[in-house]
Amino acid sequence: MLVIEHLTRRYGDLLALDDISLEVKSGELVGLLGPNGAGKSTTVGVCTTRILPTAGRVEIEGIDVMRDPVAARRRIGVVTQYNTLDRACTVHENLYYHCRYFGLGAAESRRRCADLLEQFRLSDRADQFPGQLSGGLAQRVQIARAIAHRPRVLFLDEPSAGLDPQSRLALWDLILKLREEGLTVLLTTHQMEEADRLSHRLAIIDHGRVLVIGTPDELKRQVGAATILELQLDHPTSDLANRLRALGGVADVVLTERGIRVMATTRALLPRAVELAQEGGLHDLTITEPTLETVFITLTGRELRD
Repeated sequence: MLVIEHLTRRYGDLLALDDISLEVKSGELVGLLGPNGAGKSTTVGVCTTRILPTAGRVEIEGIDVMRDPVAARRRIGVVTQYNTLDRACTVHENLYYHCRYFGLGAAESRRRCADLLEQFRLSDRADQFPGQLSGGLAQRVQIARAIAHRPRVLFLDEPSAGLDPQSRLALWDLILKLREEGLTVLLTTHQMEEADRLSHRLAIIDHGRVLVIGTPDELKRQVGAATILELQLDHPTSDLANRLRALGGVADVVLTERGIRVMATTRALLPRAVELAQEGGLHDLTITEPTLETVFITLTGRELRD
């Protein structure tokens, strides 16, 4: 459904995209996970014809988006992290005029609007203006508008950015329903939980390159650890990290801003690890299973920040 081949984008000396290749199958939700500035939004910008690439190509349902951008736009829906609703139009009018813009007749547009308002639980907001809506409601309207013309591929560019936790969870439920209905989706995010919960497959991206692709569970297994021990220390040192690494059952050890992270294949080493950590001024510890952030840190050696 969506094919990205050797995509490169330069802004002067800045290499925003560095030979990215990715395929999204029909009915699949693929997430792009990475920090701000990793190249996620630039990738979506090229795919949605808003940015011209320096090199490479993108096809949507066999259509080259650079050679035939008009045909490509008919097949895509786009939701950005910013509110792009027409503030001079009501919720109903935003949906209605979008349908008309994409060639639906007046009667069909009214029926489609009614269906979308009901599907997205917006019927009681139909006559309100975007400025009267909360962030979560406005984002629901944006998604409803993006799929109003029945696109083949939906691009969600950090759709939950700036939303409160309750609105974010409601939005995730909505996206999961669209996934269950078989809509093809490319989602960008810097939130691990969002990527883990929503994605069929996930591509971790940093500095304009795709580092790894797989299901969330597959990526976590690549860490090679069953347990992650976070040691918060007053004095983390390389010498202490090396001594922890020498313990049996340690897959890797990473110095962090707050201390040392030990990736262990067995919990049997925990007493000895804690004993050693006392030398570094241990004041707190947590024990968890591998996460997507663990995968990111293993690949890049740095924290995944907003």
